[in-house]
Amino acid sequence: MPSDEDRLVAGRYRLGQRIGSGAMGVVWQAHDERLHRTVAVKQLLTQPGLSAAQAEEGRLRSMREGRIAARLQHPNAITVYDVVEDDGQPWLVMEYLPSRSLAAELDERITLPPQEAARIGTEVAAGLVAAHAAGIVHRDIKPANVLLGNDGSVKITDFGISRAVGDVTVTATGMLAGTPAYLAPEVAKGMEPTPASDVFSLGSTLYICVEGHSPFGLSENTLALLHAVAAGKITPPRQAGPLTALLMRLLRTEPEERPSMAAAKEALAAIAAGRPVPPGLLSGGNYDGPTVAVAPRIAPPPPPPPPPVPPHPQTRIDANPLAEPRRTPPGGFPLGPPPGTPPRGNQPPPHGSQPRRDPMPAEPRPRRDVRKIVLTILAIIGAAAIGVLVANIFTPTKPTNAQQNPTTLAPPPPTTVTQTPSATPKKTTPPPTTPSSSPTSTPSTDDDDDGESLDDAANFVSRYYDLLPENPEAGWALLTPKAQGLSNGRDGYFTFYAQMSDVRITDTNQDDKGNVRGTVRFKFKDGRETREPYRFTVIVQNGKLMIDDFKAGTA
Repeated sequence: MPSDEDRLVAGRYRLGQRIGSGAMGVVWQAHDERLHRTVAVKQLLTQPGLSAAQAEEGRLRSMREGRIAARLQHPNAITVYDVVEDDGQPWLVMEYLPSRSLAAELDERITLPPQEAARIGTEVAAGLVAAHAAGIVHRDIKPANVLLGNDGSVKITDFGISRAVGDVTVTATGMLAGTPAYLAPEVAKGMEPTPASDVFSLGSTLYICVEGHSPFGLSENTLALLHAVAAGKITPPRQAGPLTALLMRLLRTEPEERPSMAAAKEALAAIAAGRPVPPGLLSGGNYDGPTVAVAPRIAPPPPPPPPPVPPHPQTRIDANPLAEPRRTPPGGFPLGPPPGTPPRGNQPPPHGSQPRRDPMPAEPRPRRDVRKIVLTILAIIGAAAIGVLVANIFTPTKPTNAQQNPTTLAPPPPTTVTQTPSATPKKTTPPPTTPSSSPTSTPSTDDDDDGESLDDAANFVSRYYDLLPENPEAGWALLTPKAQGLSNGRDGYFTFYAQMSDVRITDTNQDDKGNVRGTVRFKFKDGRETREPYRFTVIVQNGKLMIDDFKAGTA
């Protein structure tokens, strides 16, 4: 086949070197002989084995691509100058950018630092915000379609399978448009793409930048990959650092739970600059789609608390003295079981429900028989008292020193401290104050100069719930010992989140003391769902933000 180099396309564009190729065609560097500028020309190829009707459909699709791409004029998107026909084939004439693709960059470096990935993501998101405003959904955001300019610019290219809202669909029935590893779950299921679909694809692109692999694993089986995409089965990121919480939001399975592209852009810009993400920016589904009015949920008033059980005056015999004592943590279970959850197995009853009568006392019991120890001590004391009494009866009474020398009854002189070479005067100091309750973590209301700040408390709580239920190990590590105790211990915590399909917090707000309020939604695998308001106390411990306390039902 003769080379197409030096070919004149449409009597105007002189082809130079070939600079790229893909499933839809070949890209050439070319010279515009009319305007005397360098351009990129994309030759859109007809797929082999198509009928005449299918070939015509492909030509129409190519022309449509040019119309769509020409709508978008933005510094972060490659501009389409012209659409021409030559020998019955359509050609796209585009802006030429000396660059390399993000895919080529990752082939060489494997991964990028989170802040560098956030900077690239900020510019990609800026271009997509403009595209969505123009009614364009790209549908194929991936590293190969992100160009890194030699001048430091970042631009999106290849709108060849993009979809314009309101335009006629000419894609063949059953044709898969998009790369499986970057498709949103709803698109993999055959639903119409929306701007939220591009949000998900951007999240997948940034995920592979910092993790080195797709969020759906490393399978090369296209059908298995599509199945994982449709099910939304992602692997939580481990190397994303400050990007972790945002990635988990961008990769939400439900489109309405993802942030808008504009919110994603703001969050990425903050991370790229080393700033905390503004509180509440990503707490909820703020996507670029229709608004659905939802009637407010009015929760029934909680039942009155049960009367306290008076302590038993006598020692009780424990049927299982080696068992771990059961405790019902106060304030509900925002970090473990939520209010209204029926008890399961050995899980204690939730806050506000009638407690279960337990044959064991609430406090831990010693492992030895207390009654035997007490009786033994009383016997020893009684024997000692009898011995002293007998000795006094049979011993003759002698005068005391005071009776022999009456002058010793005079008032003693004022107390003085005498220092000798062998003795050092002792200074009396008050004992350290100890809390009356069990040891807990010490809250810190001051920011750590070298660590995280309470100014980021609300966003920290959002990041905590973004880890759940997929990564309970990481969530458990963000709780102080006090909060871990309120969460029914490690086993109860992990058992509870194994029942969840989704957890998130919305409507967060905070004060300057690290107190955060929000609404927590627990979605169970059996279809149940609960929503409750909570208050959290966040502290700085060893330079890191930690959840120290929480309470349910706080408005």
